[in-house]
Amino acid sequence: MNLSFARSVSLISILAAGAFPMAAHASGEADQVDYHASHNDEIVVTALRGASRVDTISGVAIVNAEQLVANLRPSLGDSLTHTPGVSATSFGPSASRPVLRGLQGERVKLLSNGIGSIDVSNTSVDHAPVVNPLLAQRVEVLRGPQSLLYGSSASGGVVNVIDRRIPNAVPDEPVHLSAMGGYGSAANERMAAMAAEVPLGGNWVGHVNGSWLKTDDLRIGGHALTPALRAKALETSLLPPEEGAEEIDFAANAALKGELPNTASRTWTAGAGVAYVTDQGNIGIAYGRYDSLYGVPVRFATEQGQGQESPRIKLRQDRIDARAELVPNGDLIEKLAFRFAFGDYVHSEIEPDGAIGTTFSSKGMEGRLEVVQADRDGWKGVSGTQFVTRDFNVVGEEAFLPRNSTEQVGLFTLQQLESGPLLVEGGLRYEYTRQVSKPDASHPEFFSGTRTFNTFSAALGGALTVAPGVKLALNGSHTERAPSAEELFANGPHAGTSSFEVGNPDLETERVWAVEGIVRANLSGIRFEASVFHNWYTNFVYEDRTGNIEDGLPEYQIRQANARLYGFEAELDATLAKLGAWTVKSNALVDYVHSNIDGVGPAPRIPPLRVLGGLSAESAKFDLGAEVEHVFAQNRVAAFETTTPAYTMVNLSATWRPMGEDGPLSLVLSANNLFDVEARRHASYLKDYAPLAGRDIRITARLEI
Repeated sequence: MNLSFARSVSLISILAAGAFPMAAHASGEADQVDYHASHNDEIVVTALRGASRVDTISGVAIVNAEQLVANLRPSLGDSLTHTPGVSATSFGPSASRPVLRGLQGERVKLLSNGIGSIDVSNTSVDHAPVVNPLLAQRVEVLRGPQSLLYGSSASGGVVNVIDRRIPNAVPDEPVHLSAMGGYGSAANERMAAMAAEVPLGGNWVGHVNGSWLKTDDLRIGGHALTPALRAKALETSLLPPEEGAEEIDFAANAALKGELPNTASRTWTAGAGVAYVTDQGNIGIAYGRYDSLYGVPVRFATEQGQGQESPRIKLRQDRIDARAELVPNGDLIEKLAFRFAFGDYVHSEIEPDGAIGTTFSSKGMEGRLEVVQADRDGWKGVSGTQFVTRDFNVVGEEAFLPRNSTEQVGLFTLQQLESGPLLVEGGLRYEYTRQVSKPDASHPEFFSGTRTFNTFSAALGGALTVAPGVKLALNGSHTERAPSAEELFANGPHAGTSSFEVGNPDLETERVWAVEGIVRANLSGIRFEASVFHNWYTNFVYEDRTGNIEDGLPEYQIRQANARLYGFEAELDATLAKLGAWTVKSNALVDYVHSNIDGVGPAPRIPPLRVLGGLSAESAKFDLGAEVEHVFAQNRVAAFETTTPAYTMVNLSATWRPMGEDGPLSLVLSANNLFDVEARRHASYLKDYAPLAGRDIRITARLEI
């Protein structure tokens, strides 16, 4: 199997999609949709056939538009940290990917409307994901069997950002407009976003969107460096400088507080789409441009011999999305759906003097063709195929990866059977992966050759209604993941993570057996959900710091070993009282992950135990809220990894809907990290050099008319 096969699959799918508009055209007029109607936040669009959240047999979280506005940050990862089981890499305010149950990078799939983000954020934590939370209608976090729909690299979970870049309905008004603007004090952050849908006549609907974000350097609640690093920097400042060494003011590094240099950013996006929509099908296409310039927080030198760089990253992606659906509503097939995206991505790492140090480029395609079965006496399902191609290259002085290509083809099915109070679900996935390393003659240190992998994954689970509003669920899965090109072929210095990365071309398939138990209760005034999980890994891929120094950087070797991860998460929302027009509610959240690699110890960057509790008072026009989040210290650390102290943050918020609960306008005023504490997230590579934001007063306005 080679690239031509994947392209053949693509061509066949596109030709199939080309027939859809003819079928749609023959079906008659489309039903117009009230875009202002309240949407059911319990329907999981990413899951099988739009499943109800309460019926899913694995952990699912939904963040709707209103919740996004309240917690919105410049990066996707930091926008989701109030979600159970979700942390963030926090590599500065601009580059932050979600961390799901302690897993990140290759094991977490980022999707935009069901298709991968087609960027290089999986290559390194300093690379920002090209997924724009400013334009999102909702974000869904999905784990367990249903993640098999999206690839074996989603073994940790799926984060799907959903927007209307390709409209799926015709609004019942001349123009439907969504707009948002806001300000955040911690980084002097200014942002605005807009999206509009316009009926064009004859079942056609157009869409335009755009966003703009600009920040200054991030204000922090204390020192940039931890006490241990400050002490080391002060000690170094008393020593005579080494001959020929870079001139660094170590005492100034130790004293730095209140602001995180080189974290300013500016990002703009623009896009347009058009769709033909009827009640029997639709077809549409969209184009988007993402353009960003952001700084990577400085890893300040604390001893002689260390370098100190402050690069900025200039990023650009052009992306085309296409979607086609045919809804025959037959006895066997309910819907045929095709989705496709092409992305052309490039970013350059700019040195302080303006020179381009290293350039990353990636061109990729992803497509999926799904057949959704009609419900036959409680039996329903979806089957399909997915293909992914990527051509990737790094050029420059820090090219730690060779030119390489990835080709992947998957076949999947997910089936459900519902009988009375019992729901049973099973899934299968086969995936073929081909990784090719193609270094040029100037880089003999890189592996040259091809690795192929055939992986098989399966899942089975069930949910049982044991009482009205109370469900118990249990699921188990076996997932196989092919190593990524980065894990196989890396061999060179990487300033972004201050490491010399050495891949392993002999890596074997990573395998994991996982089991999860869930209890859900949705009773009068109370909603509760808790889950426990345990994962047993074979050939778990991890970075091992060897203790060697290469090119002035610590060496990290990719290795494999057996490993275990287990933990729990729980969430509670309860109505405490009704006082006239006001409803008083409480909410709580707790999550925890424990890891161990056989013969090694804890895996690196595993988030510690976290608890969060809040109180709110809600009415038709006003909401008031207060919450306290306590993150415990992380003392179980990997070799050469430092411990992370505990911290407690207090947040306040007030929401005003001047035209009432169903009005078009809402204003949110919030005070985050009210007491300006110095907080460090253990999942971050930069936690010892770059704490989280200090006190941040934010005001956000959202309009939908």
